[in-house]
Amino acid sequence: MSIEEKVVGIEMRGGVAMVTLLRSARRNAMDQALVDGVKDALLKLDRDKDVGAIVLVGAAPGFSAGSDLKFIGNLDLEAMGRFEQECGDLGRLMGFLETPIVAAVEMFAVGGGFTLATSCDIVVAGRGSQWSLPEVPHGWLTPWGIKSLVSRVGLVKARQLCFCLEVLDGEAARAIGVVDYCCDDGKALETALSIAQKIANLPRPAVRATKRFFSNYMMEDAEAMDFEANRLFLDNCRETAAQQTLAKYRR
Repeated sequence: MSIEEKVVGIEMRGGVAMVTLLRSARRNAMDQALVDGVKDALLKLDRDKDVGAIVLVGAAPGFSAGSDLKFIGNLDLEAMGRFEQECGDLGRLMGFLETPIVAAVEMFAVGGGFTLATSCDIVVAGRGSQWSLPEVPHGWLTPWGIKSLVSRVGLVKARQLCFCLEVLDGEAARAIGVVDYCCDDGKALETALSIAQKIANLPRPAVRATKRFFSNYMMEDAEAMDFEANRLFLDNCRETAAQQTLAKYRR
């Protein structure tokens, strides 16, 4: 059984592909297998000319709780930094794929789950969904995907989000641009599939050209920002507050 089959599900619905995170027991938290599985699935679907749009969704209970602290807590600092850099690679890949990606968020998008969603082209969320970036309270800077926040909300608001001074619900996230469409709780996937189908029905070359045009500007400096954030993240992880957080998750 491949990594993809273990942690990521793929289902075709007409010209729309649905990619589902399948680590329910860990709240769809991101470990190496999940990151590799999502990357493999997206690359495969992007090469499939029958796929006009992709919906990314987490299996219940919610979208994603971000990096799996049990996983990264048992890595040495070098391996931890490399893993978070690969998460950043995934986020940037999503921006540069030709096929538009729609996130369907229910219940929560936390930490890396937050930036995974904002790395998608369109974000749909239930009104009661909870959005937060708890990395600073854990003792470290958000290590990747900050450019996706900046593109949506600007530098000042992105900084405020990274300080994690409040938890946003879906409507508050929509009001500042983190979320594009809000819907009733339990309807995020249905809404995302409907939007994705509308995209898939459009002329494919024009859709791809539009995504590429905007990505060239929205993703400008994203790699450099991820590299710098990762370096600062590792510096933070050597300090007492971060070490105390990680110690809670070590075997």
